[in-house]
Amino acid sequence: MAEITLNATIRDYTGRSKSNAARRDGKVPGVFYLGSDKNITIEVEALDLRALVYTSETTIIDLQFSDGTSEAAVLREVQFDPITDRIMHIDLIGVVRGQLMKFEVPITLEGQSEGVRGGGVLTQTLHKVEVECLPKDLPQHIVLDVTHLLAGESLSVADIDVEGLVIITSPDVNVAVVAHSRTDADETEEGVEGVEGSEEPEVIPHGKDEEA
Repeated sequence: MAEITLNATIRDYTGRSKSNAARRDGKVPGVFYLGSDKNITIEVEALDLRALVYTSETTIIDLQFSDGTSEAAVLREVQFDPITDRIMHIDLIGVVRGQLMKFEVPITLEGQSEGVRGGGVLTQTLHKVEVECLPKDLPQHIVLDVTHLLAGESLSVADIDVEGLVIITSPDVNVAVVAHSRTDADETEEGVEGVEGSEEPEVIPHGKDEEA
């Protein structure tokens, strides 16, 4: 598990106006949570968050407070401005080493599926899975091999098997699916139409012919 150091200033302000002023100065307000009895309001440099937010990996944070103390943490939630996509607020949750905790771990697909080589289209439908594990067993990401997938086949959460992880997300949730190519679908439809549209055999009535 990779770790990254993040410096955090303990802030003594609350309210929208002061938070917006901090954002104009390149800071991002946030809250650090440790259990139910320790919540610390903080602010961090917006530039320092790039390595944590814009990544497909889970990282343990060595959170260094301005009062000289430190805590291990993970990024729990990020709020973005809906117009500018700028980071507006973060929530960090404390990590207690040796204690089972719940985390969200990114999923990475590996390989080119047989279905894709045959013209199909691979779509990843789930990008993170919720797990429970010890912090020491927390992976940066979970890798799933899609090489064997044929067109029309899929991988689900049930296919995830990583030592030390208890998967919380429902096993029935799809992670990736290989769809048939449009050409294959068109050919199938044409084949069906061809059968339906074929001429019916001529029926010859039994009995005597009518006299002229």
